[in-house]
This record gives sequence, C-alpha cells and structure tokens, in this order.
Amino acid sequence: MTTVEERRTDAEPPAPEGRPVGLGLVGWVRWTWRQLTSMRTALLLLMLLAVLAVPGSLFPQRNIDQVAVAQYYQDHPDLAPWLNRVSLFDVYSSPWFSAVYLLLFISLVGCVLPRTKVHLANLRQAPPRTPARLSRLPEHRAVPVDAAPGDVLRVAQEVLRARRYRTADFSDDRRGPSLAGQRGELRETGNLLFHLALVGVLIAIAVGGLWGYRAQVIVEQGDAYANSQAAYDSWDPGALVDGNSLPPFAFTLDALHVAFDRDSTGNQFGAPRSFSADVTVTDAPGDPARKEQIKVNEPLRAGGASVYLAGNGYAPVITVRDAAGNVVFDQGTPFLVQDANYTSTGVVKIPAAGTYGDLGLQGLFLPTASPNSDGVPVSTFPDLENPELLLFAYTGDLGINDGVPQNVYELDTSRMQRVTSPDGQPLRFAMKPGETYQLPNGLGSVTFDRVERYAGFTVRHDPARAAALVFSLLAIVGLTASLFVPRRRLWVRAASASGGTLLEVGALARSEDHGLATEADAVLAAVLARLPAAPSGGASPDDTATDTDKTQPPPRQEEP
Repeated sequence: MTTVEERRTDAEPPAPEGRPVGLGLVGWVRWTWRQLTSMRTALLLLMLLAVLAVPGSLFPQRNIDQVAVAQYYQDHPDLAPWLNRVSLFDVYSSPWFSAVYLLLFISLVGCVLPRTKVHLANLRQAPPRTPARLSRLPEHRAVPVDAAPGDVLRVAQEVLRARRYRTADFSDDRRGPSLAGQRGELRETGNLLFHLALVGVLIAIAVGGLWGYRAQVIVEQGDAYANSQAAYDSWDPGALVDGNSLPPFAFTLDALHVAFDRDSTGNQFGAPRSFSADVTVTDAPGDPARKEQIKVNEPLRAGGASVYLAGNGYAPVITVRDAAGNVVFDQGTPFLVQDANYTSTGVVKIPAAGTYGDLGLQGLFLPTASPNSDGVPVSTFPDLENPELLLFAYTGDLGINDGVPQNVYELDTSRMQRVTSPDGQPLRFAMKPGETYQLPNGLGSVTFDRVERYAGFTVRHDPARAAALVFSLLAIVGLTASLFVPRRRLWVRAASASGGTLLEVGALARSEDHGLATEADAVLAAVLARLPAAPSGGASPDDTATDTDKTQPPPRQEEP
C-alpha cells in the first residue's frame, strides 16, 4: 500500500520538522489586505493622521502665510532648513501626511464596503427563530391569559409592528405558536453611514485640494481688482488648477467702513466693532455691474469663488521727486498692521533714483501719534486722529535686478547704506499729511500727501465645499444613530396551558441596553391591554413574572 510520503514528488519535499510552511505571495497579500481593511487599522490611521496634523498648527505653513515662513527662517537660521527637509512648513502636502491620508482612505473603503453588503443582506433576512427556552434570556416575562394562542399572537404582532419591529411567525408543532421581532438595524446603518461619510469627506478634501485655489490680495479704496493670478499678492493653487483660465469676475472697492470702540475703558477701548466693504462687482466683461457689501464672515460670491474680508489698514500716499524735481514715485503704499493700535510698517522701493543708486524708504505709520513716557512716538488709537509717518532712507542696491523674488513689504538693506543727516547721524524724519521733506545729498524730496485705507481680501475656490458640508452632516447623523439607537430582539410565545394560555415575552439586546427591561414590560403591557380578556387572577406583569428572571444567570448572547 502506497503511503502519502511515498506519493510526494521530488519537486515538493516535505517541510523540515519545526519549520512552518510559508504563506506565499498570495497569502501575504491577502493577510496584508485583511490587516489594512480592519476597523482597528482604520481607527489607528485616523488617530495617526490627527497626530501628524499637529505640526501644521505649531509651524507656519507656506500655503497659508509665506511671510511667516520667511520670518521663521530669519529667527531660526539653523533649525529652519532641517524643518524644511522634513516638510514641516508644508505639512498637509508632505509625502508622509499624504501617505497616511491615502492609507486611511483605502482602509475605510475596504472596511466599509463589505460591511455594507453584509448589512443589506441582513435587512432582507427574517428575525432569528424563537429560542426553545425564553426563560434563559436576560429579560423574561410570563403571564397566564384567558385568550386563544392565535389571538395572543395576532395582538402581539400588532403591538410589535406599532413599535417598529420587523416580525416573523415561527409557529410549529415542536415549539408551539411563537412570534419573533427585531429592530434597531438603524444602529448599524448609522455606523456604516458614519464611515461612508468619512470617505466622502476625504474625497471632497482631495477634490478641493486638486481643483481649488486660495489667494490673497490687498486693494486700496477706490482701486479695482480682477480675478487673475497676476493680481494676487499670494497664490496657492491646487495641482490641477490652470491659473490662466480663472473666472473673469472683478470688483471695485468703493468704500471701507471701520468702527472702533470709543466709549469703553480698559482693554476694550479702541477694539474693532465693525468692518465692511462696499464694492461694485462685474461677473464677466460686458455684464451689468451690481452693488455688494462684504462683511466679516459674510463673503462675496462671484465666479464660483468666495471673497472674504480678511483685514484692513492704511496706505499713506507718498510722492518722491529726484533732485531735478521729477516725480519718480507717486502712489499709495499699503503698510502692514503690527498691533491693536494699527502701528504699521511699510517700504518704498525706487530703483535708479539718483547718483547713489537705488533709494529705499523704510517707514512706520502711526494713526494717532503721541509720545510715550520716554518721548518715543507711538500710536494710542487705531483710527486717524493724529496721523504721522516716520521714515528712514537707504541708498545702494535694492537687488531688484537679481531675478530673485522679493517681499514687497520688506527692504533688504544688506547691500545698502543708511542715509545720514548733515551732522553725520542716521537720518530719521517724521511727517504729517501735506508736509514735504528735502532729503540730503541731492537725493530729492519726499511728500506725504494723504492717507487712504486698504482692505485685505482672501479669495477661496473650493468646488467640493458643499459636498464636504453634506458629508460632515451625514457623519454626525450616522454617529448619533450608532450611539443612541438600541438593537433589540424580542420573542412572544403563546403556549396552551391548563385553564388558558401562557403568554411569554423574552427580550435580548445586541449591545449594552439599560432600557431593555422597560421595553419588555411595555410590550407585555400593550399586549395585555389589547386582549379581549384580562389576565387570570388579575395579576400584574411584575407580580406574575416567573422566578427564573431573578435566579437564572444572563445567557451568552448568541444567535438563537
């Protein structure tokens, strides 16, 4: 007789004793897929994604504030390059964050879709068959009644359906007339809806990141703005955004309304109370213009984008003339706000201004100038009460012709010299609106004409914003259902007994349910109330409940 060992071929030698047979490539792929698509892995990836997002709030991000990133480089010249190498200034577009994001997406899809298929199949199945001994269930009630078993089950079915149970009749010769009811499938439906909505949110975020854009622009009062990449001060497009085909809407900043607190005392004095911008909008060339007002958290909707009022400040109008009296600079210059009293800083860059090369002016604008205890002028109120402009002059090479992008709000003085006064001291001069200052060494003159206001706008286009909102609301609805909807199974048996019918009610919860006993009592009371005759002896459900309810230990909650 040939044994199994004798039938082995030379190509399939037996595995050495004590050495497990490997899974093989297909086996490892299946094992990896099961691990990745488990709910435990999805939760771990979700937690990891939240942890990896923390650096995005600790370090400035390029797509949000490039100026802050540049300032961080200046403040931490040794640390910043190392942080940049691990993408801590671009956290949400970094390879490691994107990898976890993609794994979470795959894990959720692989976990939820099979569960959804199983859940839909369970919805079409009848409730489980009535157990042989209802007295072993966690909640059991037994009451003798003077009614036929058929009438008892008919009434019980009406009661269960009124309480939103799916019912099935399991009457047979061995177990007698019985009825099964089940409800609470909405709990699992909510659980699946929550996870499917999370997948929808991830897809919406991905779509917004690919086809959306975010930009910032400063517009002075009376100036116009057109939606084009060249008009933006900062531009952060999605990977699939074509900056040359943006919707051609435009608007003019007609007026900027700013109100500050003048009545309060203490820290509230000078606090902003309202900001709004009156604009004239044109959706496309040739379209009729319309008047709109932009407020904080009330953006302008145009061209599929939302235009938010992000900030405001002052733009001193400065005129610079050369030694011959020719105007070489004449425009408003936005100064960036530095504190609550609108102390603002700004620069003016004038290439080839004279024999000394380029001219640079570094300024400090004070809306309400007043000397402090040390005699240094500071701003004491954010509104224009006593405006004053302090300027410092530099000559040399601005670096404009080097081909390297520069921050228009910063002056690189590394290749420039400070202009000095006739006594050899560094030049610093203060000006009121309408005043002119004559620069030394034949550099010309500077005139402070007036002060204009400007508004800072943030333009955002997110094609999946509405979808993200809908999926977020669905996730909340699903999570609420999965937490608060109880899953219950309830059986009713009407067995013939001496002198009548023994009505039994058994209840089982699929999870922890503190209201299960109350539900069993409510169903029993409703059935008794609808029966044509009262229970024999007039006993109440609590009085006639069997002793097994109190003496039997809770059974294992298995499928009957």
